[in-house]
Amino acid sequence: MRFRRKFGHALRAMALAVAAMGLGAGGALAQNTAVIPKRVIYPGEIIASEQVDVVAVTNPNLAGGYARTKDEVVGMVAKRTLLPGRTIPVHGLREAFAVKRGSSVRLTFSIGTMLISASGTPLTDASVGEVVKVRNIDSGSIVSGTVMADGTVQVMAK
Repeated sequence: MRFRRKFGHALRAMALAVAAMGLGAGGALAQNTAVIPKRVIYPGEIIASEQVDVVAVTNPNLAGGYARTKDEVVGMVAKRTLLPGRTIPVHGLREAFAVKRGSSVRLTFSIGTMLISASGTPLTDASVGEVVKVRNIDSGSIVSGTVMADGTVQVMAK
């Protein structure tokens, strides 16, 4: 009892100081925040910064697996309907497609210093780093390649 009276205020002040050290630019601890939509976000929609808010999590029983910072969701595509005021589950998001089915892409193949390029049409949508089948427009043959960040497809040797 005496300990609480003497040191209770000091312990509370220390706890507040420790919490303040973990504060980020957003003004709240990253693990105690959640990202929520301001309006309904539909499947296939790319999430913009203006569409979401970061709020403090007040329910200690809230299960994990939700986005905690805007960086986790901005530029991602919703795989399901996201409702306003609800947390955004990380598994409900995906990377935006770098190549779209039926569009025109540049195929590249390199061996040493030799570089061969051609035009192609992807047979499916794909994100950066995914392997996609592409039809070579000139020859009609189907090749597989990896989608690169610049939107080209790096063809693999058989």
